[in-house]
Amino acid sequence: MRKLSPLLLACGLSLAHAAEHRLEGVRLGGQDYIPLADWARANDLGWRWFNRDKTVEATNRTTRLRFDADSAQAEINGVRVRLSFPFAVVKSRPLIAQLDLDTVIRPLLFPPRFADARPVRVICLDPGHGGRDSGNRVWWRQEKNYTLPLALELRDQLQKAGFSVVLTRSTDTTVALPDRPALANRLKADLFVSLHFNATVAGRDEVEGPETYCITPIGASSSNERIENTEYGPTVGTGLTLANRNEQKSLLLAYQVQKALVRNLAANDRGVKRARFAVLRDAAMPAILIEGGFMTHPAESKRIYNATYRRQMAQAIVKGILAYQQATAPPATKPSR
Repeated sequence: MRKLSPLLLACGLSLAHAAEHRLEGVRLGGQDYIPLADWARANDLGWRWFNRDKTVEATNRTTRLRFDADSAQAEINGVRVRLSFPFAVVKSRPLIAQLDLDTVIRPLLFPPRFADARPVRVICLDPGHGGRDSGNRVWWRQEKNYTLPLALELRDQLQKAGFSVVLTRSTDTTVALPDRPALANRLKADLFVSLHFNATVAGRDEVEGPETYCITPIGASSSNERIENTEYGPTVGTGLTLANRNEQKSLLLAYQVQKALVRNLAANDRGVKRARFAVLRDAAMPAILIEGGFMTHPAESKRIYNATYRRQMAQAIVKGILAYQQATAPPATKPSR
């Protein structure tokens, strides 16, 4: 088994559970895998099969993890989260990639105390597309005309919650992809949130629901490299990006926002996913990209075009940000006498 990587340590890998690296594992497809039973036992979780060799659940009083064999789709406390590598079953023994334990499971189940923790004060909102870039087009509807109203509504609600907010665009103007995180970096924003709406060619009547992206872990492929290489900017391989410095914080932010969207909108959960989109990889702060639903779905599209629904969506995003803030807030200090 590999040793703790200095690169992973630089990106915030907690040492609290380093003992797991001593668990006996196997090598599959060039990746280190750990027996789920051993990892669960080391972390006080029980586990069981739902369907023999198909679905595994690991639980205790506060945690429920669910994995499907040969799938990278997992469920963590009721929220779908994309793994970097498929969950494997070898001779009826369930196995999980060590990289997924390091970069997905542990950061969400055991959020580390960040040494650089500070209150969230300034949030940069990025209404996707704009100007010459219409984004998705469904009939005469253009994505850019709905990301901006959502951003303006979200700005108002965040300000009421006490945050300062800046926007990468406040009118129908073209903003280059590199300029969006660059603005957030220049203003030293604490969070970067890019807002989009989705579309699909196949399965228009079935495919619906929000999904939230954060930066891809080092050494892993992104959840959807097809779109990563098109309108969101070219991919940059599997190596280190600026955003990986805040990889765990971005994951936690994406998870809390996705959970709030699904629960508050009663929406289909398409999960937390990973990508090296240009607006994510160049951000110097925790950054996420939200796809708020599908403009191609007959019912969901009508909701997206409705201001009341977008207001509810903004409320859900605020709840997710507040939950993230609570999870990462610096510990209270006692006043000196």
